[in-house]
Amino acid sequence: MSSLNKGIEKVEVTLRWDPSPSGVPDNDLDIVAATYSADDPYGEPTYLVHFDKRSPDGTITLNRDSRTGQGFGFDEVMTLELDRLARTYTRVVVGVVIQQRGGEKTFGDVVNTGVRILEGHTELAENDFASVSGSTAATVAEFVRDDSGEWGFRSVIRGFDADPAAFTGMMGGKFS
Repeated sequence: MSSLNKGIEKVEVTLRWDPSPSGVPDNDLDIVAATYSADDPYGEPTYLVHFDKRSPDGTITLNRDSRTGQGFGFDEVMTLELDRLARTYTRVVVGVVIQQRGGEKTFGDVVNTGVRILEGHTELAENDFASVSGSTAATVAEFVRDDSGEWGFRSVIRGFDADPAAFTGMMGGKFS
């Protein structure tokens, strides 16, 4: 018998923050998505999608990238078309990292941060990074494909004290 539940098909991850005060280096936050294969779901990512990038197959795209947080509403937007992702991929982890140009900055140093994850008009999760305010990077979501091929979602706010390169190597570790 087949299920009437289609699982998660297409999501949008949106990120916002306020610009730095005048005379202070810009705050530059980035959404990062890492895909993992069925052969190694907690190992090295098969590929990463981040600023100025999209996945090789076009299923994960950074639609909007900001280096300053200027503008109205959400400054960065990433779309994940999980229903189009090849069956060899069984896990996608999404995180946010702060670029560390001009000295170390944590989420607590950046004003009005927020991430929101939507499937259509349905909000799956929203977070302001308060629980990881001393971190320079954080995971925000985990999508896992089950045996029937349907994608499930879990909100995972986990802070890291790492630069962008180190974070992408750690972000897919097993969550407790």
